[in-house]
Amino acid sequence: MSTFVSPDLIRAQFSRAMSDMYRAEVPLYGNLIDLVGQVNADTLSADDALAQQLTRTGEIDRLDAERHGAIRVGTADELATIRRLFGVMGMVAVGYYDLSSAGVPVHSTAFRATHEDSLRVSPFRVFTSLLRLELIGDVSLRAVAAETLAKRDIFTPRVRELIALHESAGGLTQAEADEFVQNALETFRWHHTATVSPELYKQLHDENRLLADVVAFKGPHINHLTPRTLDIDAAQVAMPLAGIAAKAVIEGPPPRSCPILLRQTSFKALEEAVNFTAADGTVYAGSHTARFGEIEQRGVALTPKGRALYDRLLNAARATQKGPTTDANAQAYMANLSAHFAAFPDDHATLRAQGIGYYRYFTTDVAVPTALKGDTVTLDVLIDAGCVAFEPLVYEDFLPVSAAGIFQSNLGENGQSDYATSANQAGFQAALGHTVLDELALYAETQRRSVDACAAALGVTIASENIAAEAAA
Repeated sequence: MSTFVSPDLIRAQFSRAMSDMYRAEVPLYGNLIDLVGQVNADTLSADDALAQQLTRTGEIDRLDAERHGAIRVGTADELATIRRLFGVMGMVAVGYYDLSSAGVPVHSTAFRATHEDSLRVSPFRVFTSLLRLELIGDVSLRAVAAETLAKRDIFTPRVRELIALHESAGGLTQAEADEFVQNALETFRWHHTATVSPELYKQLHDENRLLADVVAFKGPHINHLTPRTLDIDAAQVAMPLAGIAAKAVIEGPPPRSCPILLRQTSFKALEEAVNFTAADGTVYAGSHTARFGEIEQRGVALTPKGRALYDRLLNAARATQKGPTTDANAQAYMANLSAHFAAFPDDHATLRAQGIGYYRYFTTDVAVPTALKGDTVTLDVLIDAGCVAFEPLVYEDFLPVSAAGIFQSNLGENGQSDYATSANQAGFQAALGHTVLDELALYAETQRRSVDACAAALGVTIASENIAAEAAA
């Protein structure tokens, strides 16, 4: 009888293979990995408390392997098959992101694992965007783009067979998994030859550089792979010293003692050689600029109450910002952002007590007082008694404003267009062939599982109404 490989292990294998491929395609990515590795080592060496926290939560084991990728697909059929491909690796669509309000004609989701045990094996995620041709104002160009996309197949015949085999058999053997990984990589590989004429490429590019990136190539080449750093401010300083041109500002919240959600920076997109074939068969040498390098720092996941506070403060800071953020006003922008976020609590005890953040609870070596055994008690009582401790639950997802900021910084001056805000989650899910999961519900479930494990280990009943973050939800 054949033994199936865990989807978690297939995902880990694919993540390593993707990283190796991207390092070969974009050598600067290797420099970025080395830089982040040094920053993380320095940070852990200087901060024993952080090192102990990451050890307790198991994050220390996943840190060096942690990556998120980003791709952009062009059609509903491509998105639906991508969903099935990621399903082989135990990844499902989590969250809906509308980027049209920020001038990017896509909407997106994140494919990732959802259970904390699976995330510890491999936290690999892929931020996946679907082109929204209906937002392109030039009707004739929209039609040509749709026709061009309809002619391509971004999947190998064999990966389609292996996806179907996984769905019918319930899994893949190791030999099949090896074959799957190699064939799946072909979907994400960079192609030096465009599938459109130089004239059409210019039309697409002039309309929106992201449109050209999606339509003009054989497949959705991996746009970037992102390592996780423990100190993104140190990484931002180190990038130019290492000859890596960093974007003007770090996207997301300002520097804090207790990191929240997600902060991201990137190096500017590379200009890469591309061959274009004209209608008469003449091959022209050209270039394309889209792929870049990105670094992220992840903090505690926020509850609905916390997200509402974050959004309110971010919007207030952005409302007072005059014009786009550039190298010239980057310091002023960050000072403005920090001033607004002074209203956001910056210690984990307060974030937990006020129901602003999600946390994972675990037992300590302290026994439950005899008087409490068999009773219904609150988490606060157990924490005060020293029987239970807590650590921040890491944010596994993305921020639409930050994602748009990264996209725009790498699309150049004509990267942003004026699109009416037009979120269409129902349309995205119809293309996907599935509903997207609510990321906040996933965090609440993880938190609840940790509370239940503490209750079972300690022999007590923990009052659910006293779990602050769940009450806030």
